[in-house]
Amino acid sequence: MEHSFWHSKWQKNEIGFHEPEGNALLIKYASSLLDVENSHSALKRIFVPLCGKTRDIGWLLSQGCEVVGAELSEVAIIQLFEELGAEPTITPTAKGKVYAKDGLTIHVGDIFKLTSSDIGDVTGVYDRAALVALPSPLREQYAAHLITITQCAPQLIISFEYDQNEMAGPPFSVNEKTVDALYSADYNIQRLERSVLEGGLKGKVDADNLVFQLLAK
Repeated sequence: MEHSFWHSKWQKNEIGFHEPEGNALLIKYASSLLDVENSHSALKRIFVPLCGKTRDIGWLLSQGCEVVGAELSEVAIIQLFEELGAEPTITPTAKGKVYAKDGLTIHVGDIFKLTSSDIGDVTGVYDRAALVALPSPLREQYAAHLITITQCAPQLIISFEYDQNEMAGPPFSVNEKTVDALYSADYNIQRLERSVLEGGLKGKVDADNLVFQLLAK
């Protein structure tokens, strides 16, 4: 999937994947990310890959977390800081730009160019929009890269499962078998929930919500 696809989506405001009120499943299962016993720091520092302008960032900040994000679209990040009522410091880098303000740092550019030194130490990863945004050929590359740059930090993953023949993604269908294939070599995986997505996905196709907790082996 080309970068131009996502730039176009944000420029045209075609962001049906954006949840204006944030994600109830994050709130329900936040403890599985924020209270894991093997977190090495009292301060929770959460990485949100392909974050867009998700309201989940504001919620995590409200819980006293620091948040580090990665996002391709600068349009999305400008809107994110506007909605948070924050005036960021913007720093150009060789890999894009860094927007930062009051415990929130967003790397604008290609996530595959980021390193562990770029994002720093993180105590967890919140993936609601990354795996489901990527077509199958990119998911393995993404998962391996995420493991490397976060040093196998605990993850909370929220995904969808539906009949991919009935609707083209994104968001794509990412089922339990896919998550196992991508992460089971490095993580113990627990499915926390499978539930019917009320109203279906985009109102077009029946789908289930899936929630996973990943803890390093």
